Amino acid sequence: MTDVGRLPAPITDNWDWQMRGACRDLDSAVFFHPTRERGPSRRARVRRAKEICETCPVIEECRRYSLATREPYGVWGGLSEAERSALVSWSS
Repeated sequence: MTDVGRLPAPITDNWDWQMRGACRDLDSAVFFHPTRERGPSRRARVRRAKEICETCPVIEECRRYSLATREPYGVWGGLSEAERSALVSWSS
């Protein structure tokens, strides 16, 4: 019998959580800022994205992914770019 213990895990195991995200069928513009977005518009968009994240069944997986990959843009796992950056810098 062939030993398959050294083979990599199926890739879908790493990404399957994304199929269950509350953001799955939403416009990505809710989570990623348009060019030159500033001030109140940006704060309102981030607040809306975080409200969606709060309802998400995979918020923890999303947050772990974004921190592990140092995702530079958008709201992931209920965290903004600045919040993720602060967490990654603090833990480095």
